[in-house]
Amino acid sequence: MISRVAEQCFWFGRYIDRAESTARLLQVTRTLVFDADIPVTQCWRPLVIVSGELPSFVARHGEAAVGNGDIIQRYMTWEPENLVSLRKSISAARESARAIREALSLEAWEEVNELYLWFGREDADRLYRENREHFYRRVRNSAQLILGLVRSTMLHDTPMSFLWLGVMLERVGQTARILDMHHHTMSLETQHQIVEVALWLSLLHACSGHEAFVKKSQGRISAHSVAAFLLFDARFPRSLRYCLRSACRIVGDIWPDGAQRPSRTQLAELSDWLDTQEGAFAPKAIHDLLTRVVDSTTEICSHIGQEILGPPETATTAAQAQTNQ
Repeated sequence: MISRVAEQCFWFGRYIDRAESTARLLQVTRTLVFDADIPVTQCWRPLVIVSGELPSFVARHGEAAVGNGDIIQRYMTWEPENLVSLRKSISAARESARAIREALSLEAWEEVNELYLWFGREDADRLYRENREHFYRRVRNSAQLILGLVRSTMLHDTPMSFLWLGVMLERVGQTARILDMHHHTMSLETQHQIVEVALWLSLLHACSGHEAFVKKSQGRISAHSVAAFLLFDARFPRSLRYCLRSACRIVGDIWPDGAQRPSRTQLAELSDWLDTQEGAFAPKAIHDLLTRVVDSTTEICSHIGQEILGPPETATTAAQAQTNQ
């Protein structure tokens, strides 16, 4: 397939999954503010940190605004200059979808276009003002529907492989960042054990993993069990292990001849390294592990853009945003 289609398929997958993850994180953080005995600043500041937007946010709104949930939500939702905002992700996904209309199914294209058009209409702004919970759920549901339509209505060929590779690698980075919120939140001040459990539960909800975790653990909740589930569970589709192994399989399908490429080698090394961490894993040391995962994933995506797909403008812009994160 031509590199233009491969490139746009890869970034389309990344943008859609990024929009879904951002909407979920905003939704869960709002719930945490209301339900947990944690200062408001301590809830919202980590969200800006893990998104990689703290310097840009502070430069635009000032240090005092880091504790203002309304300003942060508007920045992460509507700000066109924020490369990871919902507006930017949805707009970029639609542009990529237009470029791959010959590969994307009609059903998936119509849902992407509808999400983009709805986001720009007055009824979306009104829903944001009147019921933010439903607003974020609408974005999440639309993104999840798009990914479901992609899997059920497109040919499972090379374009699909590049698209789902983008989804899996984006999900690795997003899950790692969501998990890292715990480190940043709990490091700001000592919390009561009950509050810490509430925070771990909120992170499960942020990764859509609460129901799956409860079924596996039979309701027994601890910091170690929650973190290990999101890191190492091979059956949960948002865990780091699942996403990395899936990405390795997809890369193998794309290049079955075993061609050695830096991105493929790094991906295999990161997946193997994560497997070695399970036995000695401790939740208090999770930040260093997650930092390595985020940095390595960013580098892998950069190699894919530069060495496999070429350096088109859309990919370059997104790579710069991911590097900042």
